[in-house]
Amino acid sequence: MAKRDNSFNESKLNKFLKEGRGSGVGGEYKPWLCIQDFPSQGRASRVYGWKTGRVHHFFTDIQTRYFYLLEWEDCVKDIREHYPLLETKDIYTADINLNTFKDKKTGFQYILTTTFLITISTAQGNVEVARSIKSASEFEKKHVIEKFEFERRYWASKGIEWGIVTQREIPRIKAKNVQWVHATKNFEGHVTNTDDEARRYCELLCDSLIKSTDSIRKVTADFDLRYGLDEGSGLFIFKHLIANKIIKVDMNKEIDMNKPSIEIIKEIKMKGVYNWRNAANS
Repeated sequence: MAKRDNSFNESKLNKFLKEGRGSGVGGEYKPWLCIQDFPSQGRASRVYGWKTGRVHHFFTDIQTRYFYLLEWEDCVKDIREHYPLLETKDIYTADINLNTFKDKKTGFQYILTTTFLITISTAQGNVEVARSIKSASEFEKKHVIEKFEFERRYWASKGIEWGIVTQREIPRIKAKNVQWVHATKNFEGHVTNTDDEARRYCELLCDSLIKSTDSIRKVTADFDLRYGLDEGSGLFIFKHLIANKIIKVDMNKEIDMNKPSIEIIKEIKMKGVYNWRNAANS
């Protein structure tokens, strides 16, 4: 079997540009770097996004955790990962060793990327901010500092706020909680395929949680038995309600299923009109 050529050259640059990498917004955006571009990325992950309706590509746990935090924030409207810094000819680089960012085999300059370009809704309208995600232990490496300086200058030239995020700025429990409920945002294909029945089950589970002093784990398991549902259906609905912020919990604390709802749930807020199956699009 032929070994994959992972070198970067003008041909690959043109290929990426032709594929539309680094262009588009929302579901149409294509990241400059994808998991399939690199062999055996042990910590790599693909996550289907709530906000974009597309698959996102991440290469480290820190990137993935930060993504979950972005997904949770209502003000975040779009998330573009591995955004390429393409228009760089006017960036001052005389004091930066760009040879560090050249392919060792071909000598061709890599296209540098910023981990996230994020669109945020504000009272003044949508604004974009850029964030680079890196482990704090990497800061001692000169090439990392030089890349950060290049990114800083690039985004300053665009008038876009840029910053660095390390694992120290990422609340791990909150990211873990969002990850735990993330796949349940959309009801479609789970428990039932009708909107009315889905809403009914959600309302019935909320009622059970309010009235019971048993652990949430027991309430959701009993719910399955009471209504003849597949095992795990009650748990799915519970997570779905958290994902859609109908059930409010402290996301900065562990969601302990062995505790009664009164100790975990802060508020249950049903919406007047709600499409339960397609919540991910609401």
